[in-house]
Amino acid sequence: MAGRRVNVNVGVLGHIDSGKTALARALSTTASTAAFDKQPQSRERGITLDLGFSCFVVPLPGAEPGSSDTLLQVTLVDCPGHASLIRTIIGGAQIIDLMMLVIDVTKGMQTQSAECLVIGQIACQKLVVVLNKIDLLAEGKRQAAIDKMTKKMQKTLENTKFRGAPIIPVAAKPGGPEAPETEAPQGISELIEVVKKVKSMQMFHTPVTSAMQGDRLGICVTQFDPKLLERGLVCAPESLHTVHAALISVEKIPYFRGPLQTKAKFHITVGHETVMGRTLFFSPAPDSFDLEPVLDSFDLSREYLFQEQYLCKDSMPTATEGDDEADPKAGHAPGGHCPRQQWALVEFEKPVTCPRLCLVIGSRLDADIHTNTCRLAFHGVLLQGLEDKNYIESFLPALRVYKLKHKHGLVERVMDDYSVIGRSLFKKETNIQLFVGLKVQLSTGEQGIIDSAFGQSGKFKIHIPGGLSPESKKILTPTLKKRSRAGRGETTKPEEGTERPEPIQPVTLNLSFKRYVFDTQKRMVQTP
Repeated sequence: MAGRRVNVNVGVLGHIDSGKTALARALSTTASTAAFDKQPQSRERGITLDLGFSCFVVPLPGAEPGSSDTLLQVTLVDCPGHASLIRTIIGGAQIIDLMMLVIDVTKGMQTQSAECLVIGQIACQKLVVVLNKIDLLAEGKRQAAIDKMTKKMQKTLENTKFRGAPIIPVAAKPGGPEAPETEAPQGISELIEVVKKVKSMQMFHTPVTSAMQGDRLGICVTQFDPKLLERGLVCAPESLHTVHAALISVEKIPYFRGPLQTKAKFHITVGHETVMGRTLFFSPAPDSFDLEPVLDSFDLSREYLFQEQYLCKDSMPTATEGDDEADPKAGHAPGGHCPRQQWALVEFEKPVTCPRLCLVIGSRLDADIHTNTCRLAFHGVLLQGLEDKNYIESFLPALRVYKLKHKHGLVERVMDDYSVIGRSLFKKETNIQLFVGLKVQLSTGEQGIIDSAFGQSGKFKIHIPGGLSPESKKILTPTLKKRSRAGRGETTKPEEGTERPEPIQPVTLNLSFKRYVFDTQKRMVQTP
């Protein structure tokens, strides 16, 4: 009986013209119909436009002689290197177990090399760096140049999870693309030995009667016009769902410059599909910032704090003057303390089909590809997809994301021991009736309840259930200037139309409440 093959997918990624396809060709013993830029468009443009697949087979490391598992099949996934094809690169990276980052040894790290490294940190666990085109180095200085570039790459990887990754020098196509095939590639056998030693995260078995996720498989379908077939998804029943929006756990990619703003649009890559999506970021309530992250489910029973932007220490906003309807710091982490986990509601411009718990990457692919900036903004895991296209009415009201609102005003005067008049908390046109029954805190310590509007200028009456303390009354009771009338010792009353005297010192009012973002009734809620 033929030995069973154990398959591992190895992605070949790097900057355009670093020699990825030449490397795949040098390594491979078997090519698929999509390998080595066979598409007419790829040949016409001279670049890789889509994923290419090929493979080579070696003895399985550690397999006992005579066992059924005797062969390791390495499937090479050749990814494009052009910046405009980042969607295809991300899609290819999601099916690989090991990444080979191909570097032109004469140029070092380039823009797409860096983006591929970022994608690798998100999508796979193992990395091998391939320093290609060593044949272009002057023979007398070749080893010194290789050693110098090796040290540079080691330093680049130092602060990533790939620290200490193998770095292998090769010449996949000595003499360049136009050179004759007579000269053998250099360093390929050493590279194969390294790939054999690297243990992958997943191993997929590929018997001829079945196939699993990540396997390259050819299927013969008779009586079918291939021109009618577009790229699609093959899956077990009920394993994929078409969703209009999703709740994702989100983590910012540190190389992305600028904030991740709520309501901003990003290119959202889910599986092999990339669509535009609008984001809304939120975090745990402040007292839950230190809870352990949960990456496989979303708890709808909890409350979450709305964020104007994703919170990270280097983008903590400073207090600015805002309108009196909301605290300018509302929704921002107290004291610069970041939550251990944050989420986003992503609303897609068109539905996407994907499994639950799949990788999600947010990008700004409209950025200038000629600038030296990272276009990958965030990554996450899809925790819950919203399949109902009317999810705004059917689902979102159950998502308890709230904004903290703070309003500040002043006590104008005392009416009696249990009542004061407030002002400057509302605008003249505000319907104060909506706020009746809400609690306010006086700076003198008493708690009051908004009782009713007072006049037409935005003033209001506050009931003090426990009554004003003597100290508060003393502060709030103005001292009228006295003057005697013709020796009779009478005090004068304020003339009609003049403003009432202010309290001896200002007494402020603070009104705080929650307003839930998706509450259709826009209710204001105060915690007991």
